[in-house]
Amino acid sequence: MKPKIQISLGPELVSNYASAVEAFGGVPTAAYLPEPAPETHDALLLAGGGDVDPARYGEENTACFGVDTARDEAEMRLIEAYVRAGKPILGICRGHQVLNVCFGGSLLQHLPGAEKHMPSKAGDSAHETRALPGSFPAELYGERFTVNSAHHQGVGRLAPELEAVQWAEDGVVEACRHKRLPVCSVQWHPERMCLRHARADTVDGGAIFRWFIELAAKSR
Repeated sequence: MKPKIQISLGPELVSNYASAVEAFGGVPTAAYLPEPAPETHDALLLAGGGDVDPARYGEENTACFGVDTARDEAEMRLIEAYVRAGKPILGICRGHQVLNVCFGGSLLQHLPGAEKHMPSKAGDSAHETRALPGSFPAELYGERFTVNSAHHQGVGRLAPELEAVQWAEDGVVEACRHKRLPVCSVQWHPERMCLRHARADTVDGGAIFRWFIELAAKSR
């Protein structure tokens, strides 16, 4: 039986995440503001979207937009439920940031070099990154590789339980892993680097979906 992956999406209900999960061996259940269902699913995927409410990390809003407090609350509940169940979690872009906030970290509301990470009219930008030897990004893609980029915020204070394992050339944290739990995250968008969205100027995003779905299967 294929692993079942619960996906938390924004109100726009982008289907790229579900398509990638299905293509690489999982059964997706995607929804906006879903109730936690670790008893019927093998893993959780937190998708991209607007900014996390800075009140969640003790700051006033100085540069955030697209804040959805209902989604923030729903995803905090999802993370807590899957952590209690000991099941894998993958955060993508916003999901990467939500996980850092949930575990006690903060965000930079607008990166000093945000223009290097934000998309243009032509689509996502792309830049080279470096990964920690032995980490999941390095095992999938090597220690230096190029990813896409479509964000203006980034990890500020790293949560104590998380470890940074990939960085952009300007130091922005591009991936994290939990020190004890099967929880990981990437700032980039692998769902827009695979299948019909595959790019010649980045690595294949499908590898991380395949890896995560295999992790979900092993965690049963």
